[in-house]
Amino acid sequence: MHHRWLPSSRTLVLLAALVGLSLSGTARVAGQAPSPAGSAGETAAAPYTPPRTPDGRPDLQGFWTNSSYTPLERPDDVNEAFYTLEEVLAREASAAERESGQTEPGTRADVHYDFSQFGLDRSQSTIARNLRTSLIVDPPDGRIPPMTAEGRQRAADRAAERAARGGPYDAVQNMPAGSRCIIMGGAGPPMMNAGYNSNYQIVQSPDHVMILTEMIHDVRIIPIDGRPQPPAGVQQWIGLSRGRWDGDTLVVETTNFNGKNPFRGSSERMRVTERFTRVADDTIRYQFTVDDPHTWTRPWTADMPMQRTIGPIFEFSCHETNYGIANILAGARADERKAAEETSR
Repeated sequence: MHHRWLPSSRTLVLLAALVGLSLSGTARVAGQAPSPAGSAGETAAAPYTPPRTPDGRPDLQGFWTNSSYTPLERPDDVNEAFYTLEEVLAREASAAERESGQTEPGTRADVHYDFSQFGLDRSQSTIARNLRTSLIVDPPDGRIPPMTAEGRQRAADRAAERAARGGPYDAVQNMPAGSRCIIMGGAGPPMMNAGYNSNYQIVQSPDHVMILTEMIHDVRIIPIDGRPQPPAGVQQWIGLSRGRWDGDTLVVETTNFNGKNPFRGSSERMRVTERFTRVADDTIRYQFTVDDPHTWTRPWTADMPMQRTIGPIFEFSCHETNYGIANILAGARADERKAAEETSR
């Protein structure tokens, strides 16, 4: 994220509301250790009846966040599937202390994050707390399955292509798409915690569901009227989604990716199946399965909560005052000139 971050209007709303809002400390805890009366990973509770839209479907509308300190993959030094609440709180406090710290002037980190560190301090916003040690629930080890030979070769080819253009900051084509304000990870699918501003607005009609992402305000328009998937040659950055209702769960299947924004090294033939289930007034259970036999040896699944948060969502202006790309390239050219001068001595 080499763009300059400026406090959004939404941040100001959050700050103003801190006095009256109960944030992460009292948020509903999802993904608790199994209880005898409950299913694996869920707390035993009375069945929840979601509110309904005028056409009788579960009402998923509103403002939600997937901001979380839970990693996608289980850390190497962790063997359990769940933390205790005390362990989660301690880890969150440690992470929040790192995020709220200021960089040392003149260091690489200071140049990289040329904005107030408040933007990266997730402890100042609503947290979708999860007691799981990883978002991945299948495979049981909580880690992404091994890559296929095809996936490894594609990753090597991509790395070689970047190397041919120089170092990671030598060419704009080598920089992440998010740094270039093209697209960021929050839009998905799958919809991942974006690090900050991990917020969404969901709007429903009888034949469509709209999901607005705060990061670069990408919008997903998902038909739920039974129309077929477009031909494989029709591709988009976030793929093309088709939805349907499975009881009280919205199921969304997405294909037709263009391959320019690979998720964890995926191919353009990845299929993502998402499941949105309203499980409480303030919580949506969000599950996704990634199936890409051209990249991984088996499909894999993650499970996380989306917590209700404050709206509305305001524009995330990524390009405005974005001096990062030009400054980074100028620095790379300056390094080249300095190296050439030293060589010529």
